[in-house]
Order: sequence, then structure tokens, then C-alpha cells
Amino acid sequence: MTTPDHQSPAPQPPASTARDLIYRSPLALVAGVLLLVLVGWLGIDALIGGHGRTPWFALAGLILLVPLVTAFTLRPAVFSGEDRLRVRNPFRSVSLPWGEVASLRSGYTNEVIANSGTKYQLWAIPVSLRDRKKAARRQSKADRPGRSGGFGLFGGIGGGLGGGDHDGPTRAESDRIVDDLRTTLERRGKARSAQGEVSVRWAYEVIAPTIAGAILLLVLLATG
Repeated sequence: MTTPDHQSPAPQPPASTARDLIYRSPLALVAGVLLLVLVGWLGIDALIGGHGRTPWFALAGLILLVPLVTAFTLRPAVFSGEDRLRVRNPFRSVSLPWGEVASLRSGYTNEVIANSGTKYQLWAIPVSLRDRKKAARRQSKADRPGRSGGFGLFGGIGGGLGGGDHDGPTRAESDRIVDDLRTTLERRGKARSAQGEVSVRWAYEVIAPTIAGAILLLVLLATG
């Protein structure tokens, strides 16, 4: 008697089909939505109720500002997959197989450095010096003799949000994310499926309307 197919162990999916981890800045997303609402409200109001050249200036402003606000707030993201790191910045997207990543640097900005030496900034993972100072103060308190490694209620909340190890050093959120990316680089850097070439794609869907809005605005100012 044969075993039914549905009782057989399900094969494990290959690593390349694993879902990417997505890193974005929550504050940038909130600010972007609020700015778009404000720009849209003022621009549409001027388009509908404006007189003379006002609707044209409003139209030029909308064409210029909406793509720019979207590019710098809603668009940036970092996708960490099993085979590659994808960086989506305001005006271009970069796909780096892990085998082509030389290192990840965290200073005043977070950067990924390719084997060729080219640096790409991680716009979606901004550095907060204030968070670093807070993390350093918490770590200093934790290292004092006679104190436990945890921080009560606040330590539990911070650990839950960051997903880090309670027994490890206290780190700022952006530094923990870079640490996670470094771990993935160490684990997948030499994998056969993580080799290839770096590809760069410019975001013409952002660049084109921005240039068009700027040209229209300059024409209106020149002919005014």
C-alpha cells in the first residue's frame, strides 16, 4: 500500500524564493503622507479657485513637488533577500548580489560598498545621532556594577521593537538593522545563487515629471 501524496513531507522552497525583509523609515512615511496631503490641498484649491496665472503656477508646483516629496519620503526602501540586496533611493534603484557587496558602513550615514568601491547610500535607514546617544547611555547604565542587564518596562519595549538580543549590547535601531544586513552578508556572500553583477536603474518616473514641473515653473516666471 502506497502512502498518499498529501501525506508526504512538503519539499522546502529554495532560498531564492524566501520573502525579502523590507526596511523603511516610519517617520519619513508619515511626513510624506502629511506633506502630500498639504501640497495636494493647497494646489487643488489654487487650481479650482485661482485667477489669472495662479492655476498655472499651482499646476507647475504640483508637477514639481509631488514627485519630489514622494521620492524623498515614500520611495526609499531597502530589500534584504537571500540572494541580493536591493536599495531603492530617491532617484535610482540599485540591485547588489551579496557576492558583490564588499561591506556595509554605518557612520553619519549608512552605506553599502560594492566590490568595485562604489558607495550607495541607504536612504531608507537614516542615522539618528540622538538614538545612538540614548543607546550609549542605556548601555552605560547596564554596565554599571550591581545593575541587571534589563531595563524594566522600557527595556522590554525597546527589545521588542528592535528584535535584538536582550543579553547583547544596546544599539540604536539603524545600527541594529545594519548589523542584521552584515549578518546576511556573512551568511550568503559566498553562496552560488548570490553571485552576479550590480545593476542600477534610474527612476525616470520621478525624474521626468520633476524636470517638466521645473521647466514649466521657469517659463511662467520668465514670461511673468
